[in-house]
Amino acid sequence: MADDAVQPRPGVLLAPLTTLGVGGPADWFVRATSAEQVVAAVRWCRDRDLSLFVLGGGSNLVIADDGVNALVLQVAIKGVDFLRRHTDILVRVGAGEPWDGVVAAAVRHGLAGLECLSGIPGSTGGTPVQNVGAYGQEVSDTITEVEVFDTATMHITTLAPVQCRFGYRTSRFKSDDAGRFVVCGVQFALRQGSPTITYPDVIDYVQRGRISSPTLDDVRQAVLSIRRGKGMVIDETDPDTRSVGSFFVNPVVTTAVHAGLEAALKGAVPGFRMPHDRIKLPAAWLIEQSGFPRGYQSGPVGLSTKHPLAVINRGGATARDVLRLAVQIKRRVADRFGIALVPEPAFVGFADEAGVAYLTGRGG
Repeated sequence: MADDAVQPRPGVLLAPLTTLGVGGPADWFVRATSAEQVVAAVRWCRDRDLSLFVLGGGSNLVIADDGVNALVLQVAIKGVDFLRRHTDILVRVGAGEPWDGVVAAAVRHGLAGLECLSGIPGSTGGTPVQNVGAYGQEVSDTITEVEVFDTATMHITTLAPVQCRFGYRTSRFKSDDAGRFVVCGVQFALRQGSPTITYPDVIDYVQRGRISSPTLDDVRQAVLSIRRGKGMVIDETDPDTRSVGSFFVNPVVTTAVHAGLEAALKGAVPGFRMPHDRIKLPAAWLIEQSGFPRGYQSGPVGLSTKHPLAVINRGGATARDVLRLAVQIKRRVADRFGIALVPEPAFVGFADEAGVAYLTGRGG
């Protein structure tokens, strides 16, 4: 068999390939370990007039109980290469590399720019799609190009950051061009230097530890500790981490809306100031204030005992169970605060499911 050949398998169960652990089978499944195999898989799809769904590390999606009527392509391209360019170090990463391993490698090399993104589950190929960010950093801060297979032109190409149209937790890969591109690799420009310490949780950790001159590894360990405390580091022995990670995005509002909330509630409303007179509200606080405390249980699903942003599979949950709780949370927050929470995960295989339409803003 040629190196770029693919042999899709029928009926592969997808739940074990996701961090949430729900979902039915793929009609067809293939794992690609090279860009050439990605091309071959897409051509295999086209020849049979099948739909295509690209799966990475399985950390940010909810798969329908009936499965996915498509070829599910898991991109497993590996490789982490460090190249010097002037004062920067270019880090070229295969889309299938586990993300936290890439962050750890950058920190070991003394390279700043990714340390606050420690502990985020999933693969590197998913990071530009979501414009992954946490604790004061986003991948768009350091991405210099994204290698993709463009299913519209059927060619492998590279996209510059401006072509990716990055936004807060989004990009063209997730919005207007969703499904068009298969990410094969990502290149970052990192630098020798000091870590980013701007987020209150990280600042507090460093101060409590009496670390006078924090290193990159100090900040990485701080972020890992904070995320573990919130159940946001995947641990197979800890059911509190059987989730998609944060289920809802922290909403960003104007300072006027924030002030209006404080006036209506007659008290302080937490927020993180952002550019252009915007305030990022903690979705976790909105959820707790709406009657869903950490540890909340609803049958086989619930909220993590460590953090209310994590909707967890307590064991034996279905995708429909997850949707039911997520819809309840979104409705309650909207009723209490007038704010429509936006979900972070992708919903795959649901067709005309009303719960998904409501969560994604396509239904009432």
